[in-house]
Amino acid sequence: MEPPPLTPGTLYLVATPIGNLEDITLRALRVLRGCDAVAAEDTRRSGQLLKHFGISRPLLSCFQFNEARRSGEIIERLQRGEKIALVTDAGSPGISDPGERVVKAAIAAGLRVEPVPGACALVAALTAGGLPADEFHFIGFLPHKSGQRRSKLESLKTVSGTLVFYESPYRVEKLLGELVAVFPEHDVVMARELTKKFEEFARGKPSELLTRARHRNWKGEFVVLVSGAK
Repeated sequence: MEPPPLTPGTLYLVATPIGNLEDITLRALRVLRGCDAVAAEDTRRSGQLLKHFGISRPLLSCFQFNEARRSGEIIERLQRGEKIALVTDAGSPGISDPGERVVKAAIAAGLRVEPVPGACALVAALTAGGLPADEFHFIGFLPHKSGQRRSKLESLKTVSGTLVFYESPYRVEKLLGELVAVFPEHDVVMARELTKKFEEFARGKPSELLTRARHRNWKGEFVVLVSGAK
């Protein structure tokens, strides 16, 4: 059975691979081929992705610092009946990535928003991490300032579900030090380079993982899981 054609005036939220290009879905490819334009967090990176799959579509930049302004243009194009695909550099739009403002604007304008699900670092880490997944709380990236980070972590001490953080390789050692202070006896899972060649899961108490981090140069983006309050 032939899939239905794309619906005019629809904003499609297309998840893209977080590393392994084989994780693109057939539906994502169909939407990207059939849309009128692709709104992308980084047009160069998304351009490479489209080229890899033999897709040629006009690209619009839509990133953190122009999302509010670009939303108006996207809404106007949708109101003219265009089909717009929104993508970020990796994963699902709006999950610690641009997209939320565009989605809110489209909904406020009475337009159709359709998710095209796929790869998500949060789900990949949680399902393979080994900590309880029946209840979890996605925190994303902590604030940059130390006082705000510590305050946020302290506020999570009574949360019963698994805590899920995103962290860069440049601050992961700092995060582990903070977890030693706030969650010393909790189980921690660090997932890095998910779906890529050097994918790795490191498990242990915060102090154990901090010692390991000081003896090696960890690269790649991290998803950090922390067991909830007992």
